[in-house]
Amino acid sequence: MASETPPPPEGGTDTSTTADTSTTTDSITAESTAATAHPTTAQFAAVQESEEFGELRRAYRSFAFPLTVAFIAWYLLYVLLSNYAGGFMGTKLFGNVNVALVLGLAQFATTFLIAWYYARHAARKLDPRAEAIKSRMEADA
Repeated sequence: MASETPPPPEGGTDTSTTADTSTTTDSITAESTAATAHPTTAQFAAVQESEEFGELRRAYRSFAFPLTVAFIAWYLLYVLLSNYAGGFMGTKLFGNVNVALVLGLAQFATTFLIAWYYARHAARKLDPRAEAIKSRMEADA
């Protein structure tokens, strides 16, 4: 069976199995950079002052701020109950599981629930608005 690869150069190593991709990568990077528009600072400032961007910011804040305040209040309630209501927190619910353990695990569940809820909200309400602004900026650049 004959070998299809040429022998290595004298005094060197066989490099025929590794392709030179630097030229290909450089040309792809140059093409993608040329195809991607870069808005100017003035365009960014104009978009930031636009009503559409203000609506996007309000949609984000109206979701994030109340949920953040609610979670911090829930966390502080847990801490305060742990410090000042030891009898209540030590109440056994079943076996060795007490109120403190259940509320502590609920903190983790709440964290993941909020993360999931935010991802859903962002995908439905925020991302389409942000994508529209981004597309318009890239088209104008």
